[in-house]
Amino acid sequence: MTDLLSLAIMATLILYAVAMGIGALRLFHGPSAQDRVLAMDFIYVVGMLAMLVLAIRYESEMYFEGAMLMVLFGFVGSVALAKFLLRGEVV
Repeated sequence: MTDLLSLAIMATLILYAVAMGIGALRLFHGPSAQDRVLAMDFIYVVGMLAMLVLAIRYESEMYFEGAMLMVLFGFVGSVALAKFLLRGEVV
């Protein structure tokens, strides 16, 4: 791995951490429940992107599988929360 790629990966991970921090602020201080659900979606998408960057960094396929599971569970959680906000019940 070249020095430029290592620097770019480190900068990307730092910026993703900043983005997740901003999303966490919205998650805890959102004015409405819809804003909080959207912030949760944002956080898991950025987390998935960070896992993909780590997969490139460590050259491991396991991170790709973890990112796929993260997106799957995040999607199911988002659908369940959206259904709860619309109807008041999940099932």
